[in-house]
Amino acid sequence: MRRISIFGATGSIGQSTIDLIRRDRTSYDVVALTGGGNIDLLAKDAIELGADVAVTAYEDRLGDLKAALSDSGVQAAAGTQALLEAADREADWIMSAIVGSAGLAPGLHALRHGTTLALANKESLVTAGPLLMRTAQGHGARVLPVDSEHSAVFQGLVGEDQSEVERVIITASGGPFRDWSLERLEGATLAQACKHPSWDMGQRITIDSASMFNKALEIIETKEYFGFDPDQIEVLVHPGSYVHALVGFRDGALMAHMGAPDMRHAIGYALHWPERRDLPVARLDLAKVGQLRFEAPDETRFVPLRLAREVMEAGGLAGAVFNAAKEAALDHFIAGKIGFLDMARLVEQVLNQMSVDVRLDAGSLSLDNVLAADKEARARVAALQPALKK
Repeated sequence: MRRISIFGATGSIGQSTIDLIRRDRTSYDVVALTGGGNIDLLAKDAIELGADVAVTAYEDRLGDLKAALSDSGVQAAAGTQALLEAADREADWIMSAIVGSAGLAPGLHALRHGTTLALANKESLVTAGPLLMRTAQGHGARVLPVDSEHSAVFQGLVGEDQSEVERVIITASGGPFRDWSLERLEGATLAQACKHPSWDMGQRITIDSASMFNKALEIIETKEYFGFDPDQIEVLVHPGSYVHALVGFRDGALMAHMGAPDMRHAIGYALHWPERRDLPVARLDLAKVGQLRFEAPDETRFVPLRLAREVMEAGGLAGAVFNAAKEAALDHFIAGKIGFLDMARLVEQVLNQMSVDVRLDAGSLSLDNVLAADKEARARVAALQPALKK
């Protein structure tokens, strides 16, 4: 039996991972499940899967978790330190699906034990890609991509010489606002941003998809994971979400990875790698699809795509600043304090400020300087936000 842990078990990626495990319970020994405030779901899954420990990120919910796990034999723990201790528990495979930069430290801890890290937490690569990959290499660990686009690129490179790759194309659905004008986007509401036309995801990532911040993070993630030059990485809007990525080679050939929009494709590939096994996903019927539509993204409406290029050019701590400012701006939008387009405005202002006030390219990346840049970026968003009108 493989010993596995799931970080971010109560989110959409975590729940899809648990769905696959439920279908093959005899193959897995569950070590740890972690989650946030959904204590009932965390406890239910931990008991059902027989986890050794369940951890909530919120220290003030420890009592609730202990009560929910009463007489189950599952240990309860809470807080940041408990998350790190869970990451230190022996496991063969760990799903990293904590949302945001909070997933970085547990992932680094897990890699130091030589485990396989299935990485759905794109922020780890955006904020500290060189540090994460260097840690994996130094401890004989492996990082497997779980974002659908990067899993698709990974699969497209199987058996290929990466030096023969000319370009990589990751696709974006365009979200609910693909055809909206700038004027209309100014008034986009939270409810509208939460209605994704193709994917069933959590609130934060759905809004990030609507703003294209999610795709901006994925551009950076592509560079950091695969080592491609920024000018090799392209984005195409593909409303159907059937083609997840394409790899283009020097002879002009394009290798496309296609499938129904279901994250269990990428999760299952990482879970069973290097094998392929049956997955409970819809089979794509191309006759019903009929045609595939693609279009170039409009960076005047979706500024995060341009900012991602600037972040890659700057390097160093720019990714940590970009991600932290994005997360803080998203908090303000969800709280109704700023408008939809104000998120990109805040992020760009913080990037511009900190490129002058802080040496974003200074020294080698460490967890400490990444966290310091993260904290400073969030503080600057908070300071700038009152000047923006909703």
